[in-house]
Amino acid sequence: MKILFVGDIVGRPGREAIMSIIPRLKDELNIEFVIANAENVAGGSGITPRLCSQLLAAGVDVLTSGDHIWRRQEVLDIIAIEPRLLRPLNLKPDVPGRGWNIFKKDNNKIAVVNLQGRVFMEPIECPFVYIKDALEEIKKETNLIIVDMHAEATSEKIALSWFLEGKVTLVAGTHTHVQTADEKILGEHTAYITDVGMTGPMDSVIGRRKDKVLEMFVTGMPTRFEVATSDVRLQAVLVEADPDSGRARSIERIEKKLLRED
Repeated sequence: MKILFVGDIVGRPGREAIMSIIPRLKDELNIEFVIANAENVAGGSGITPRLCSQLLAAGVDVLTSGDHIWRRQEVLDIIAIEPRLLRPLNLKPDVPGRGWNIFKKDNNKIAVVNLQGRVFMEPIECPFVYIKDALEEIKKETNLIIVDMHAEATSEKIALSWFLEGKVTLVAGTHTHVQTADEKILGEHTAYITDVGMTGPMDSVIGRRKDKVLEMFVTGMPTRFEVATSDVRLQAVLVEADPDSGRARSIERIEKKLLRED
């Protein structure tokens, strides 16, 4: 089974990349399942019901998120009823929404789990404990398991990958918006990359206008970080896995440029 995991979608440029590139890429590479991190799709921070529907209609099967999922209050209208939109699993139990779910694709079942890190981030429950408990339930139905580890620290992402080695199909790091070059198969079973990257404007500072970010760094004064527009690209990883055992056979980084006038 071929699974595409797309890095953090940033603002309108990122959404345009999804709508233009994903349908073509699915046909070209025979991709059967698409996951994308969508916590930054609404003006660079948060998601709305309309934009969620737009991305799903473009061919994304599951949307994961992270610490910015609650930035738009409208998400509360959909987070509890849309099974294809996930929020971090390791939040308090009474928080609305799902941290993992199992999806059917043809004759296969694929589980997607959304975690959030704790190092250099806002306080949250332990992702190691929560994923361990979730796997007990997930393994009853499928071995094909994709984990989005939305975290700041590379050490925390790498540690989680070894914690899950042999237990899941893919641990994909998100959040930093910079694609790393360390894709690998751990123990001949679990695919891993520290950060999938970003789907959005590369002529920027992690998706934001350079002048606005530089103004903040140089003056120390707060400023509104606007989404940039130039050199829009989709970054992702393509994983081929055995749907019965859940073993990843390969992992490949992908980058595709959106061909349009800025």
